[in-house]
Order: sequence, then structure tokens, then C-alpha cells
Amino acid sequence: MRFRACIAILLFLSGCASTEPLTKEPTARDRRIANLQRAAALPWRDDGRCAVHEASQPWPDLVERCYPALDHDRLEFHDTTGRCAVASTGAAAMGLGFCVLAAPEIAVGAVIVLGVVVVAVAIKEALDAYELRHLYPEEAGTSRGTKVASRDAVSKPKPKPKLEPEPAGQGRQPPVPPVPVDRTRRASCEPVPVPRASKDRAHNECADWFPPNRHPGMDVSVGGVRFDALQVGARILWEIKTHQFDSYNAFIQGQEIEDEIKQLNKERDIALACGYDFMIGVSTEAHRLALLKQDSSFKVVVTGCKR
Repeated sequence: MRFRACIAILLFLSGCASTEPLTKEPTARDRRIANLQRAAALPWRDDGRCAVHEASQPWPDLVERCYPALDHDRLEFHDTTGRCAVASTGAAAMGLGFCVLAAPEIAVGAVIVLGVVVVAVAIKEALDAYELRHLYPEEAGTSRGTKVASRDAVSKPKPKPKLEPEPAGQGRQPPVPPVPVDRTRRASCEPVPVPRASKDRAHNECADWFPPNRHPGMDVSVGGVRFDALQVGARILWEIKTHQFDSYNAFIQGQEIEDEIKQLNKERDIALACGYDFMIGVSTEAHRLALLKQDSSFKVVVTGCKR
């Protein structure tokens, strides 16, 4: 007999949803703990080891790397928003469940856990260790074989005896020059969330909702080029167009398509060179056909986003 997870688990999963766009990345520690707490509500076949190892990464990255370690027989996924069913056309192999679980917003009823969830051993140990460090730093340091100074000792350092000044240039390590961002392929191709370049609210909402965007409220920079979205649960970069293409006369439409093709070719070249697929979302069928008539190799879908 199947038993659905208790209401607390559903409320916990829905509590991960955010109704406000993210404006900044959380600190590594906060993100790690939030991810571990989120992963604790899921069933794992590897005792949660993968989730602990990847906990410092953004939640969609953790899901991307640890999805195979989940106990899929105990999970049901329901695309209550309809976003994943549409977005998955560009990455069908990722699966509906993968998209639903990795989404930054999880609606009530989207993820159902069958049976009673016992927190995975590795995740429980990691959370217990965090709580110990947070509440009792001295004891946590002793348990690791190290000594942790108390707050009083830190706030009142012992006066240092006066020493003869060291000769210039001694006693300090030379500064290490920073590594250029494009020194390696990994560095230049690493997706970096950046503030939105566009101030168009309708455009930005579409870019967050449709793919859906792994970093809501943010563009993503890859290889020095901005993209409107990095799709949740897939290595797909998106360019979103929401202007009223159908309302332009034939001459303006032709000029618009020429300009867009130059931009889109540049973005696609960077995406493919960095190992990503590239998708274009437009608001109308006429716009999609106009782009494909100019270059049929592009992957263009109609988002239906309104102005």
C-alpha cells in the first residue's frame, strides 16, 4: 500500500518557493544548509552522499548531478504549472520529474514522496555537524582535534612585544596575480548570474517563466556573452524576444530579422563552444517563421508571452 508523505513534507517543499525574483546569490554557507534541508525531504539510494558533496552548488546544479541517486520508485512528479511540459521539448531526455524537482519554485503537490521519509544518513550527519558548529564552536573544534578560540579571546588579543622592524621586502609573500577569466575553457564557460541588462518587465518575466530560468531575476553570462536564461535541469541557454514583431511593416520586419540573426549567431556560437544547447523564444508564430526563413538551423519556439 502506498502512503503519501505527510503534510509537513509538502509544506516544506512548497516553502522553498520564492514569489520574489532573486536579486543576489546567497552565501555559500546559507546555500549549503538550505540545500541540505531541502534534500532531507527526499528519498536517496546513496544515503545522501551525493547531495552532501554538491550542497554548496545552486540547487538546480545539485539536482542535475544527483538526480540519478534519488529513489525514483518513491517519487511522483506533477507539472502543476505546465512549464516543464513545454520547456522539456528542447531537452526531452531530462524528463519531466527532473525539470519539476530542479525548478526554483516548487508548487504544492508538484513533488510527492511515497511512504515515510527518513533523513538520509549523510545528510543528517552534515546537518548535525552544522548545528554543533553553530551552537557550540568550542566543542566542535575539540571533536575535530583542534582548538577554537573563545569570543573573549578573539576580541581581546594579547599585546605583541615590540620587535625590530623587518627589512623592506621581507616577511611578506608577494601578491599572487589574478588568473584571467578566459585563461581556461572552464573559467570562461562557467555560467555566472548577472543583473538583468533589460529593464523591460514583460520581457524579464517571460525569460524567468518560460524556459524556466535557473536564476530568476538574473541574466547569465557565459563566455563573456549575456543570455536571458539558463534552463532549469538542462544545459540550454535561451534568448527571449517579446517585442510586437507582427505589428511592424514589412520593411521594419526585414531590418529587425537582419539585426537579430547577427546577435543570435554570436550567442549560438558561444553556447555551442561551451557545451550548451541554444534556444530562441519568440511571442508569435510569424516571428518564428521569419527567423527560420532566414536561417532554418535555429531552434525557435513560440512562448506565447504577451506584451
